[in-house]
Amino acid sequence: MLLRVNGKELHTNEIHTVQELLAHYQLQQKIVVVEKNGDIVDRTLFASTPLADGDRIEIVHFVGGG
Repeated sequence: MLLRVNGKELHTNEIHTVQELLAHYQLQQKIVVVEKNGDIVDRTLFASTPLADGDRIEIVHFVGGG
């Protein structure tokens, strides 16, 4: 399966949900916003939101600072 994540290609057969994708990037404990094919995915649906070949994913995580 080919995903485009933040503009970069990711070839995988082991990632099937948004939650698994976040774990792949070690972001599962971070505050993030995920957009799938132009639509924001509700955080409560990460585990049940499937990914398919050709999906475009944008992940934005927040970094604190001052």
